[in-house]
Amino acid sequence: MSTEFSKKHLSHFYTKVWLFLVPYLVLLASCLVIKLLYTRDEIYFYINGLHTSWGDTVFPFFTMLGNGSSLIILALIIALFNYRKAFLLITGYALTGLVAQILKAIFDMPRPYLYFEHERTKMYLIKGIDMLSYHSFPSGHTVTAFSACITLAYLFKNKYLDLSLLVLACCVGYSRMYLSQHFFEDVTAGSVVGVVVTLFWLYFLDNRPFLYRGKWRGGLLIKAS
Repeated sequence: MSTEFSKKHLSHFYTKVWLFLVPYLVLLASCLVIKLLYTRDEIYFYINGLHTSWGDTVFPFFTMLGNGSSLIILALIIALFNYRKAFLLITGYALTGLVAQILKAIFDMPRPYLYFEHERTKMYLIKGIDMLSYHSFPSGHTVTAFSACITLAYLFKNKYLDLSLLVLACCVGYSRMYLSQHFFEDVTAGSVVGVVVTLFWLYFLDNRPFLYRGKWRGGLLIKAS
């Protein structure tokens, strides 16, 4: 493996992730329009009314993909082949997770289960899901999903993968609303935190020369040449 270091400009990062970033920005603009047109309650109960037996089975799985443990496992697998890529992924997760926790503490917003405590008879809740009540804004699972997916879009060259990663991140975010763990605003903000903070972090960290030297160029199974 003979990756040589050279200073990367912002245009390099845009070129690597544009197929993820441009559709995301269109989607984000659409979400902002929806928020301007409808109230929190209207959006929540509309999504809450879209339940199907198929969705009740599938979306808890998507939520699991947004867990920190899932990302750590993925980073360990990548570390088998490339330490640099695994390091970028796991540090991006750590930084965005820290930002998310700070924002949760600052805003301290109630989750749907607490927010609608006097209207729970109107809510559709999936059996077996542990309902949380506090620190709703932003959605941490969504932060993790968007951070991981845009990092993977940056690291791997298959552009067909970029759109698939965006869809996957959106499914994780949607699952948080589907399971009544978060509001639309929480998920939208979580996606912004995940994308923006991660891009700045990649620009900073992947411009450090040490990541292109020695063992960083290899992995546990593939030694640096």
